[in-house]
Amino acid sequence: MLSKMISSRLFIILTLTIGWIGPKLEAATACVWKVSDTNGRTLYLGGSMHTLRGIDYPLPSAYNRAFDASTRVAFETDIQASRDMSATITKAGQYPTGDNLKNHVDPRTYDYLRRVFAILKVPEEQFAKLRPWYLALRLHLTGARGFSSSFGVESFLVRRALANSKPVSGLESLREHMEVYSGLSDRQSEAVLLLTFIPDRQTGGADLIAAWRHGDADILARATREAYRDFPTMGERLLGARNRAWIPKIEGYLQSGQTYFVVAGAAHMGGSDGVLALLRNRGYKIEQL
Repeated sequence: MLSKMISSRLFIILTLTIGWIGPKLEAATACVWKVSDTNGRTLYLGGSMHTLRGIDYPLPSAYNRAFDASTRVAFETDIQASRDMSATITKAGQYPTGDNLKNHVDPRTYDYLRRVFAILKVPEEQFAKLRPWYLALRLHLTGARGFSSSFGVESFLVRRALANSKPVSGLESLREHMEVYSGLSDRQSEAVLLLTFIPDRQTGGADLIAAWRHGDADILARATREAYRDFPTMGERLLGARNRAWIPKIEGYLQSGQTYFVVAGAAHMGGSDGVLALLRNRGYKIEQL
């Protein structure tokens, strides 16, 4: 029942940024690119879906080709170093003893949530201890019918990296990654939660998955911006600000003498302020695999 109340499109937007339902399409290109500088140094970029289903495998072959050509792998965060991430985020997403959600959202929002969770037979004391942004993330996960992070692109590549003894690292620290949401004000956090209940708008989930498999990062970036059209600063917080912050680190990878495969949410790659455009504007050659 809960999944019917959640915007499946917005759930997919999150899995593209911080990753379906449709035919399994094979294409000549994928969300994987080779980046080269004028000295011939290279790295690979991979657009991730953070959650997938078993039937979405095998991934487009470009992911394995980029992995095989690389000596190191970098994700949004260092997944190996962040194995306690779930517990850390859960703690950050809860109010301290003596405080609760009712004190931080509009009374109308709280009354709506109380009625929704009463229908779902979720006790008030359970949802009331959660901050709005964390409650939104939990609702999105609840709506992920058949999808799991264990099938996500990162999980697949981490297993390959461990099996091949390839070092892994992260573009962001765990603190930086968490602050995308935990750094929101009460009003911003409430807005993110309310967006969870907005019905799907234009592009559906199947179209987004098809775009990912075809390597159309611009569609994915545009869909993310559209999902947050009523809260554009959140779209900027999820994409633009992080993309710009990653460029110096990506350039450092290029100059390191190692060949990196840098994997982040696919929506980060497209658009005028996407990672691809930012690198292209700095003179790097971009080739899609």
